[in-house]
Amino acid sequence: MNLICWTLVALLGPLTLACYAQAPARKEKSDVKKQEFGKLPDGTAIELYTLSNGKGMQAGIMTYGGVVVSLTAPDRSGKYADVVLGMADFPGYLTPPPYFGARIGRYGNRIGHAQFSLEGHVFHLPANDGPNTLHGGIKGFDKHVWKATPGSGPDASLELTYTSKDGEEGFPGNLSAKVVYTLSAANELKIDYTATTDKNTVVNLTNHSYFNLAGQGEGDILGHEVMIAADRFTPVDSVLIPTGELRAVKGTPFDFTKATAIGARIEQNDEQLRFGKGYDHNWVLNSKGGLAKAAEVHDPKTGRVMEVWTTEPGLQFYTGNFLDGTLKGKGGKVYARRNAFCMETQHFPDSPNKPSFPTTELKPGATYHTTTSYRFRAK
Repeated sequence: MNLICWTLVALLGPLTLACYAQAPARKEKSDVKKQEFGKLPDGTAIELYTLSNGKGMQAGIMTYGGVVVSLTAPDRSGKYADVVLGMADFPGYLTPPPYFGARIGRYGNRIGHAQFSLEGHVFHLPANDGPNTLHGGIKGFDKHVWKATPGSGPDASLELTYTSKDGEEGFPGNLSAKVVYTLSAANELKIDYTATTDKNTVVNLTNHSYFNLAGQGEGDILGHEVMIAADRFTPVDSVLIPTGELRAVKGTPFDFTKATAIGARIEQNDEQLRFGKGYDHNWVLNSKGGLAKAAEVHDPKTGRVMEVWTTEPGLQFYTGNFLDGTLKGKGGKVYARRNAFCMETQHFPDSPNKPSFPTTELKPGATYHTTTSYRFRAK
């Protein structure tokens, strides 16, 4: 209250409320705050940036692996809760958790037999998932320190950059990658991915957040209702490599064209469900380019809704089948089987070995660019 208002309070008493009503209201602003989160064994400091949208929503992102450490969203009563799984402190991320919140690259998902051919040359990659390469290899983008630069726009944002050297994990070309996280006032976490290379290579970047819309550590997600805008999916073999077929979801447990509880059909006697121990498959999105709605998830208990929008052709829907209750995360929460789900926007798994799939090849002079948006509301 300004000096004039205080004077009127003393002189006029009852008119104080009218004067107070004219005082300018304080506006909450989006911002980005930095703090040290931990150190690598070699002493390298790891920074944690907290993005706030001025409305109550926050996203915590660290420079190690570009990990989304936390993400809050409101329920139907306006109560905010952290809806992504993660470790209680930085050292927890050094004892391999299952890619909680990680920035995945150079190639997200699986490459069969840990190799691919490009321009007649065979590139051999480390096999870190049985006979296959998973999420970029033994030391993928999730295990490197990225350089951070806070944004300067009206929305809270953070730019992370990393250069992957030619030959890193077997991939050709020096790849310059940039990821920009933006948290808008509309409760949207948008992720923009950009990359360039000096040699022909393959690239497939994604985010590997584990979501539970009831709140991280708040039980299983089998009651969450899922819609995926896809009429087909890519069936896999026994080691989860796509066969090359694009199979219709109609009449199968993979039909989420209408909102369906995750647990409604997950235990059906289906070969694909047995291979994945639940859902761990790529859906072929119906969109034909441009930013489009790929999926929607609703938790009936809290009312939280998450929409997934992307420019990518595929979506890996994973139901936390390999969580086994041995990990304790934030707040001492124990993460048991199917306590979370992932929705990884992507090009299809094993695309470098499947010429019929949308290409993941990136050539010098071209720019890789994709966008994914996680939008939150409640009902």
